[in-house]
Amino acid sequence: MIVTRFAPSPTGYLHLGHAYAAIAAQDWAARAGGRFLLRIEDIDGARCRPEFEAAIREDLAWLGLHWDEPVLRQSSRLDAYRAALARLDGMELLYPCFCTRKEIAGEIARAGAAPHGPEGPVYPGTCRALSKRVRGARIASGEAYALRLDVTKAVARVGAPAFEERGLGPNGEKGIVAATPEIFGDIVLARKDAPSSYHLAVVVDDAFQGVTLVTRGNDLFAATHVQRLLQTLLSLSVPAYAHHRLILDADGKKFSKRDRAVTLRALRAAGATANDIRRRLEW
Repeated sequence: MIVTRFAPSPTGYLHLGHAYAAIAAQDWAARAGGRFLLRIEDIDGARCRPEFEAAIREDLAWLGLHWDEPVLRQSSRLDAYRAALARLDGMELLYPCFCTRKEIAGEIARAGAAPHGPEGPVYPGTCRALSKRVRGARIASGEAYALRLDVTKAVARVGAPAFEERGLGPNGEKGIVAATPEIFGDIVLARKDAPSSYHLAVVVDDAFQGVTLVTRGNDLFAATHVQRLLQTLLSLSVPAYAHHRLILDADGKKFSKRDRAVTLRALRAAGATANDIRRRLEW
């Protein structure tokens, strides 16, 4: 059975891009007689708001979408993320990084250049070589730090995984795609104010919910590379992936939650129907 999911963050109102992603996820499941799940990714306590979560459910229902209950909320899953981090730490694949964003930018500037990955300049590994004694002393002193994954060690441990692409990647990728998680460098998996990164939480939750097909926009295609590494390290189930085109504005830019004119809430208030939205999205 195909199990898909739509997993928005309640940090603003849904827009046309969200509508396309949600419709795509349910359509993949419906065509195969499968299940469609809704997951609320509310791990960012500073930005997530109850009214946005309520609006998500209202907008999806207005579009005519139906999901299986109960709805999973990431804020109820913090122990699962801690367990995943502990497992990676037990493999000696995590290290504390004490660098601020300003310090990282300065290090890159002094180097004259830095490799760029999907999320910008790749972290230069400043804290990777710190001894256990130094790490322990800095943590004991109360210094803030993030937990990074030593990607080189991780790939050396499990090899480079692959994933099945059933949609169409940004460069026309389809079929079995070899993952290259090194493109992200040593990614952050947790911070003091964020008990889990998106990359870690999403693979843990997809496995927990039995998701078999991840449908999402091409802007997240690169994320699949590092998420496949985490799935392999944690011995998690591996879904197939179906990336789809992005819905862009008149200037060719991806819609943003800050653009209130294209939120489903605003369009509905202006008299649009769910069928109007589907026609606009060419669905």
